Amino acid sequence: MLPTLWGRIQTRVLVLGILGGLWTIILAPFLPDDAPLATSYQVAFTVLVTVIVLGIAWEFLYHLLQQFRWEKDWPTLFGLLTAINEGIAVWLFLKYVPVLPDDVELTPLVFCIQFISTWLLVWIVVNGPLRVPFPHWRFQGGRFF
Repeated sequence: MLPTLWGRIQTRVLVLGILGGLWTIILAPFLPDDAPLATSYQVAFTVLVTVIVLGIAWEFLYHLLQQFRWEKDWPTLFGLLTAINEGIAVWLFLKYVPVLPDDVELTPLVFCIQFISTWLLVWIVVNGPLRVPFPHWRFQGGRFF
């Protein structure tokens, strides 16, 4: 069985929330900004939450586009390449929607380091090691619950 819309949303939220959250805790102190540690964490977690929330909206668009494919699924490489359009959307959202305090600036370098490293980590884990503790994940449509 292919991952269903609900399964893809569950996978995205759980893996980004748990693994992405742990990675953000580790990465935030090392991001190249001159902000205090609390501000670095605020920016990093704002980026992560934005990726999760906008990602749910993306899943509906991806689901619609997949209906035009014969097997109703993406090749694995497409899952990696979706980082491009999602990264651009998250960057534009964070630049033009006031979700960060006025005195906090999100630099392109900080955003790229966090977004790309988190995306690659999550993509690698979902397409490899996650299948070991959850061998029936794919047969349940990608759902955990």
